[in-house]
Amino acid sequence: MVFDDVPTVGVEEEFLLADFQTRAAVAAAPVVVKGAQEILDDQVAAELFPSMIETRTRPVATLKDLRQELRWLRSGVATAAGEAGCRAVASGTVIIPPSGRLEVTDQERYRLMAAEFGPLVTGDQSAGVLGCHIHVGVADRDEAVELGNHLRPWLPTLQALAANSPFHNGEDTGYASWRSMRWAQWPGTGPAPLFTDAAAYDALVDALVSSGMLIDRRMVYWHARPSEHCPTLEIRVVDVNGDLDTVLLLAGLARALAAVLLAEARSGEPAPDIPDPLLRAAHWRAARDGLRGSGVDPATGRPAPASELVGQLIRRAAPALHAADDLDVVQGIWERLRTAGCGADRQRAVFRRRDDLRDVVDLLTLTPGKG
Repeated sequence: MVFDDVPTVGVEEEFLLADFQTRAAVAAAPVVVKGAQEILDDQVAAELFPSMIETRTRPVATLKDLRQELRWLRSGVATAAGEAGCRAVASGTVIIPPSGRLEVTDQERYRLMAAEFGPLVTGDQSAGVLGCHIHVGVADRDEAVELGNHLRPWLPTLQALAANSPFHNGEDTGYASWRSMRWAQWPGTGPAPLFTDAAAYDALVDALVSSGMLIDRRMVYWHARPSEHCPTLEIRVVDVNGDLDTVLLLAGLARALAAVLLAEARSGEPAPDIPDPLLRAAHWRAARDGLRGSGVDPATGRPAPASELVGQLIRRAAPALHAADDLDVVQGIWERLRTAGCGADRQRAVFRRRDDLRDVVDLLTLTPGKG
């Protein structure tokens, strides 16, 4: 298989804001966003809760450029958070809860979401969950839909690699990615259906908005979706991660796999028709175990060690990884993670030293100058 090029890639990251001393979630986003925008301009923004902040890289062609973008954005957010007396934390969930309930960010869309969906937004598990969204460049929306069809079986493995939210509101949930389980309660989540083309995708989304289940097209929260504002497929299954190499691994694998699958789609190979319940089982297993247990091989429906599923993914993406000169980087990061575990494993290891969740927050705190 020959590749003239591989797609561009971009990353959105959502970070938790925590009080510098107590490490509890804190409603500091209005101040932090204002300070960060002086450094990062429109590449940083507010999110659903005032305890959250989002950054967006530019689309880039190499993992080297992506690393530079991510380091710059993380450093800028860390600096602005420090000046506001708080920390920017790369955790998929709230580790130490705020002292009181946090209201949603004062924007019309967020107020409408709170009014329409009630306890899903305002309940005791609110204050947000935090993801990392990977955007893979495509030619048009039809190609985005086709790529989404072909990617479905591989997304649970990316989810397992990224699992970084075992603690929530002061407790170990027993899951590697509690963010995934909490997020699954929202309408419009889960594996995307198979679509014949972009017109079929748009027709279903419009019907869901008309039904009232979604307040707008941006509330399509399927695991992968065509972006509504740029020519990309947006992959939404992974937790935000403190370890920058993990983000590079995820982005490198996602875009290389996309290149391989798109080449096969253009040659007429159909997308695998994996039953939705089996995909949901694979995503649940990824959320539960991360890398330290079994996943579900969607092709067979049988359990398989998560590390073996990652190996399958790397081998599948290898032709495009080689073409992008990313194979050595990806394999090197994976060898380290295979030993050290995913973010959830590292969080639990730090917690076991003193049984102190403040140590976990410190582990995941972004640092000015480093990101």
